[in-house]
Amino acid sequence: MPNRAPSPSSQRAASRPLSDSLDEAGAEAMRRAFRRHAAGVTIVTMSGQRGPVGFTATSVASLSERPPLLALALSVRSSIAPTLRAAETLLVHLLSRDQQDLAARFAAPGADRFAAPTRWRRLDTGEPLLLDAATWLRCRIRDRSATGDHWLVVAEVLESRVDPTAEPLVYHDGGYGTVLKSDDGPANSGPKAGDGGGKANDGDLGIRGRSPSGS
Repeated sequence: MPNRAPSPSSQRAASRPLSDSLDEAGAEAMRRAFRRHAAGVTIVTMSGQRGPVGFTATSVASLSERPPLLALALSVRSSIAPTLRAAETLLVHLLSRDQQDLAARFAAPGADRFAAPTRWRRLDTGEPLLLDAATWLRCRIRDRSATGDHWLVVAEVLESRVDPTAEPLVYHDGGYGTVLKSDDGPANSGPKAGDGGGKANDGDLGIRGRSPSGS
């Protein structure tokens, strides 16, 4: 009996494991690369149907100065995704170096994130404000789209409060740290929003790290 050529459906079925493994290999390679990327730690809060909602995010990025826009991302599988899809406004809190516990609390699954010891109140506009955040931005969502396995959100900054003396909380290689500045480089030498360029001076910045447990 002559050998039959495999049907197109069986060929597709046989190719799936290879495709899946390639996708996972690419995802793992990106995760490894971004473990080397130091990112500022923020908490995003919104008003939900059942009360305040918030999550820790390292994906927040400055996008534009005129108009003032920022971008952030949240997994489509997150339990908070429905609230993000429905929200009109949100608050982005930039955390300080001594707020590792707050960052961990808002990243813990199933936790009552707004229970004590979290200190918060609602703004007159309704958004939940974390009282211990040195810097925060109130934003109106301008655009949101499902991009890959995340929701990508673009939001316009409506008002903000900034404490220029607060040392930032940074997440790097699985642990928390902060930024150390040298006294050598010129002030304001970093890139502006949306530049994609900007040249940092060698030795201007360093990272002093701690593990998520604070050890």
